[in-house]
Amino acid sequence: PRGTWGGAVAGMEDAGATRAWLGFTLSVPFPSPLEAQIAHGSLAPDPEPRKGGISKELTVTENFLHVCWKADEARILRVSISSFLDHLSLVIQTMEMFGPPVPR
Repeated sequence: PRGTWGGAVAGMEDAGATRAWLGFTLSVPFPSPLEAQIAHGSLAPDPEPRKGGISKELTVTENFLHVCWKADEARILRVSISSFLDHLSLVIQTMEMFGPPVPR
């Protein structure tokens, strides 16, 4: 299923009956490509604390920050997404406090 959440597009994937992995994608729009890059730079350095069972990839396309998770357990996926959304919220609030970035 696909839906929108807070201006973001989210999707859930299941590899089939064996549930080899679960996937979740999130696309977050920003006012400008520069702001998407700033958010990426703030969020990308945080690797997953768990060594196996989950991966997260962040990319930027124009003014969108895309995040793709893959996990072997729903609980681990849920915790990772929740933690990321907390960090994303903090990054967005900080960016709003400083105002629009000055073009380089």
